[in-house]
Amino acid sequence: MDWFQEIDGYCERLSPAYWAEPINAVTNAAFLITAFIMWRRVRGQGMPLAMGLVVILAVIGVGSYLFHTHAQVWAAMADIAPILLYILVYIFAINRDVWHMRTVYALIVTVLFVPYAAATIPLFQFIPGLGGSSAYAPVPLLILIYAFLLRNRVPETACGLAIGAVILIASITFRALDEPLCAQLPLGTHFMWHILNATMLGWMIEVYRRHMARAPQS
Repeated sequence: MDWFQEIDGYCERLSPAYWAEPINAVTNAAFLITAFIMWRRVRGQGMPLAMGLVVILAVIGVGSYLFHTHAQVWAAMADIAPILLYILVYIFAINRDVWHMRTVYALIVTVLFVPYAAATIPLFQFIPGLGGSSAYAPVPLLILIYAFLLRNRVPETACGLAIGAVILIASITFRALDEPLCAQLPLGTHFMWHILNATMLGWMIEVYRRHMARAPQS
């Protein structure tokens, strides 16, 4: 693998220059801003997993910034890895603290995300226009499944999860439209993926925080 191979995957990028994607690069500040907001909301509440998600959220912003400036294979890995880590940590948090699974079972169910994604991504690839965004499509589906299964057990948390899934679906839509609308919108629409993703990831932490805050009284 050539770690320094150039990647030109977005409408805004017209050259391999560092600032070839200024809007896509700068909008990663949304992740850092959201992480700071959620850090202030989570700190001091005895929620280590929530705080870990906040840190990962900030790392997502840094990784995505690197990708939209360097646009090379190594930077793509720096972009993707923290997103996957966030997904896995969040699934574990819900399994352990909402479903009240024992830690070992929560871990096992979390790891099942990998074969679940491997099985569903090829199915989403059949959806016209979804393209490379099909890799992310299993996530809102899984969130909606969790929301449905939890609707009677913890309706407020389930509702929060469903809201997060809707935001993510909108985010994926903007990501998928980046290339098809490139002729009409030279800046593309990928920057909305950043803004909506930052909003969604912060909201998901807030859903977990609220659930944990309610838990002692439930």
